[in-house]
Amino acid sequence: MASENTTPVVLCWHMHQPDYQNHKTGEFLFPWVYLHCLKDYVDMAAHLEHHPGAKAVVNFAPVLLEQIEDYLLQIERWRHDGPTMGDPLLAALVAPTLPTPGSPAFLALIDKCLRANKERIIKRFPAYARLADVADLYRTRPDLQRYLSAQFLADLLVWYHLGWMAETVRRTNAVVQGLQEKSHNYTLEDRRALLDVIAELMSSLGPRYRHLAQKGQIELSMSPWGHPILPLLLDFGSARESLPDITLPEHSGYPGGRERAIWHMNEGRKTFERFFGMAPRGCWASEGGLSQATLALLSDQGILWTASGDSVIHNSLRYAASGHAGPEQESVHQPYRFGEASVTAFFRDDGLSDRIGFSYADWHAKDAVGDLVHHMEAIAREPGTRVISVILDGENAWEYYPENGFHFLDELYEVLERHPKLRLTTYTSYLEGAKTSPAQLPELVAGSWIYGTFSTWIGGPDKNRAWDLLCDAKQQVDRALDNEPLSADQKEAALRQLGLCEGSDWFWWFGDYNPAPIVQDFEQLYRRHLVNLYERIGCEAPANLFQPMSQGGGAPAKGGAMRPGHEAEL
Repeated sequence: MASENTTPVVLCWHMHQPDYQNHKTGEFLFPWVYLHCLKDYVDMAAHLEHHPGAKAVVNFAPVLLEQIEDYLLQIERWRHDGPTMGDPLLAALVAPTLPTPGSPAFLALIDKCLRANKERIIKRFPAYARLADVADLYRTRPDLQRYLSAQFLADLLVWYHLGWMAETVRRTNAVVQGLQEKSHNYTLEDRRALLDVIAELMSSLGPRYRHLAQKGQIELSMSPWGHPILPLLLDFGSARESLPDITLPEHSGYPGGRERAIWHMNEGRKTFERFFGMAPRGCWASEGGLSQATLALLSDQGILWTASGDSVIHNSLRYAASGHAGPEQESVHQPYRFGEASVTAFFRDDGLSDRIGFSYADWHAKDAVGDLVHHMEAIAREPGTRVISVILDGENAWEYYPENGFHFLDELYEVLERHPKLRLTTYTSYLEGAKTSPAQLPELVAGSWIYGTFSTWIGGPDKNRAWDLLCDAKQQVDRALDNEPLSADQKEAALRQLGLCEGSDWFWWFGDYNPAPIVQDFEQLYRRHLVNLYERIGCEAPANLFQPMSQGGGAPAKGGAMRPGHEAEL
């Protein structure tokens, strides 16, 4: 039994990828779902399995779970002589015939196979590094491309997937170890053996996480289905609670936003329960985006807890203090309830979480964990500390660490599962064992885990234009559903396509501060989703959907896939 003198610590890992599939063709335009499955989701489960005394919260975006299901379905169909798999990289890995050397398709696959962390993945393996050096030469010398061979591409495809392999698998799987030792001249049989490993790992994810949850080692929670920013669906004006002067889109609000927010919660729960066989009790509202209206909606949905960044609670405490309605003990490190909402909110310690995301990748693992735990111990001694929350995504940080964060995560769980003063737990377990009620505040000041604002998703010219295009499309959908002779299946398909367009990721990437190639990828995919939406309802897409809306050009830390919780930390 845990000592009452220990301070609860919650590690909450958020697993999320937007929908990369063109649902008109079935093609996955980017491979990040299956690659993060292969590298990160597998490793995160394996570390917990290796440390049975550790506990964590693992949050999944339902749209990610559905893509995992679709990949597995496509692989099985292909194995039974069905159509080619919809992901070009995965299909090429096992293709009997590869594109002609020097052809556009050949060069496109080369480019895709170099989209990996150069220092931590490509350079780690001499054979992969040599292939990358050759590819760099031939990409700049079109006159030499005729001398490339199909074997070069076959080897590059194998090493790309070996580079993205989970470290826990790399250390134990005989097929992976054999392919690494072979290093070159991979046969079609080799490539198909690697696909078998990929399929086995992906199919293991649901059962592994479900088993960890069933034995009480993890708590599984969910985000709304398509990962929308719920407060902005409910009310654009919520962005002005933390940024009063922010410029909002031309549309005064998202049409029918409350109904759409409820739809995302209901659809998310269906997917979650199908994948894991249990109902979620917690919800990481996409990007920790909360408002008082969002808390009320989560309460109505029967959600027990939610969470956000510490800037949100700081803003809310200041608001309460201005009306002399603050709690007796102000602290980031305790749960809160706001107004009449019954859902309990926890708040991310941005300093601790961002150390993992942005600082420790270049530290020795023991030094990094020692530093993190030292800070936790100091926090545990502070008045008002009741629970310490470390919340960050479970996929993007590890490629910057040696060996996919293997040593850091192993040391982190090893130290915390036997620490005499800190106790790993989950949010539901904490609430069930709590002897005191959450602190009460009159109202939550709307915001997200990034800066305590919504500026990452609304307010800039590119972001606002994207919202206006979405609002126009939503109004057209409403008219079509009311007036067009659409079948029940057509209506459902249209609403699901709309849900993809409502996701947070498109708005995240728009803006000059993000890298141009990634901005281009995401804005093209966003426009494709919108065009497909118009086609679903039998309407012609407006001409402005075929015009780029954002260019990018910045160089943010870690490529922009992660951001620190406080603006001063940029």
